[in-house]
Amino acid sequence: MKRTTTLLLFCTLFAFNGSAQQVIQRDPMISAMLAEVSPDSLRSHIDKLVSFGTRHTMSTVTDPKRGIGASRKWVLSRFNEFAKQSGGRMTATIDTWMLQPDGRRVDQPQEIGNVMATLKGTDPNDDRIFMVSGHIDSRVSNISNRESDAPGANDDGSGTAAVIELARVMSKYSFPATIIFVAVSGEEQGLLGANHLAERAVNEKWNLEALLNNDIMGSNHSPDTRLIDNTKIRIFSEGLSGFETDKRAAGVRQYGAENDGKARTLARYVKEVGERYVDNLEVRLIYRNDRYLRGGDHTPFVNRDFAAVRITEMNENFNNQHQDLRTEKGVEYGDYAKNMDFEYLRKNTCLNLASLANLAKAPAMPQNVTLEARNLTNTTSLFWQTPKAGKVKGYYVLMRETHMPFWQKKFFTDKNGLTLPYSKDNYFFAVQAVDEEGHESLPVLPRPSMR
Repeated sequence: MKRTTTLLLFCTLFAFNGSAQQVIQRDPMISAMLAEVSPDSLRSHIDKLVSFGTRHTMSTVTDPKRGIGASRKWVLSRFNEFAKQSGGRMTATIDTWMLQPDGRRVDQPQEIGNVMATLKGTDPNDDRIFMVSGHIDSRVSNISNRESDAPGANDDGSGTAAVIELARVMSKYSFPATIIFVAVSGEEQGLLGANHLAERAVNEKWNLEALLNNDIMGSNHSPDTRLIDNTKIRIFSEGLSGFETDKRAAGVRQYGAENDGKARTLARYVKEVGERYVDNLEVRLIYRNDRYLRGGDHTPFVNRDFAAVRITEMNENFNNQHQDLRTEKGVEYGDYAKNMDFEYLRKNTCLNLASLANLAKAPAMPQNVTLEARNLTNTTSLFWQTPKAGKVKGYYVLMRETHMPFWQKKFFTDKNGLTLPYSKDNYFFAVQAVDEEGHESLPVLPRPSMR
């Protein structure tokens, strides 16, 4: 097929007409990493996690074979093993602290810890951090039961296994920006480990650009609706966080940006990049922070104004979550590995890998993006400044109709501004930086310039 020159470069071509041709270009390095993700490896991670009996937050931290303490040490040992292939770029630790009784789900002082592996970026001028998480703790029906076996194969052995597998594969590669892999503790007791980590990110002034939180992502069927489908995955994202909403409300209302908060912008990015690289996987954007009656480790980050989303399987099986191990009326309850689909978990792990790799290889986001709004025109002019880090080939100006859930068109330019023959009243716009190999930064929505 003869190659033609268009405004669009290195990415999926989007058009308003659903029949428009699409060109998909993948980075060979990212594709090679995806090929290394193994269903068998993921299964072995989960089998080992299940072998600790229970990983309840309040379970023993001294027994070498059972409980939350032993499971954390095992994950740390895996991270340290992977660090040997990183050329000194990866380090691992357990960030521990003492949890005090709260009169609710914590009834005694308890050591708690997040297991973290940090793959340091190669660019000393790039302080960006991208994080991926799953929670290591498990539970049965009674949230206070720390003694009974709680396999936690899918909730959230699946997310933790994905984090371990990502560290295994990605530690062999280098990225300009830093990636942190974390197995978070205390999720079932009230997002305790995530709150600790999010507060640490604030206090230490991390330039945390994105968090992908994986929780319950390895099963593909629900018993009540009888739906079975391993081709779809959900991403939950909040439109606007509770962070300083009162101060931002006027601008959000004036320009109609209720659907374009940091989390939702990240969710759209993961959908585009994930579907570019992972075959037979459709990313469904769920426009709410989380499910009814549930919560996840992304929320403490969203509440502190970080871009954070939750990745969760499409059809949950509640008979296998938060359940005592039993059989009633012919129905087996319990979160066992035998109820999981490891090919589905592989695809969902690859979704994370493609997104993280593309982000960490891309330039930083363009700075001071503005939309000229001083005059009444039927065109749109946008301007921006060069990113703080990364090698930039050019920029994409993204465009979508106001009622559309994701970006429809991408216009390439190597300048720091672009005027398009589309009215700013009828479309939303954003700008992302792109490098020579086509890796795109997160999009930045423009600030209207009134002077």
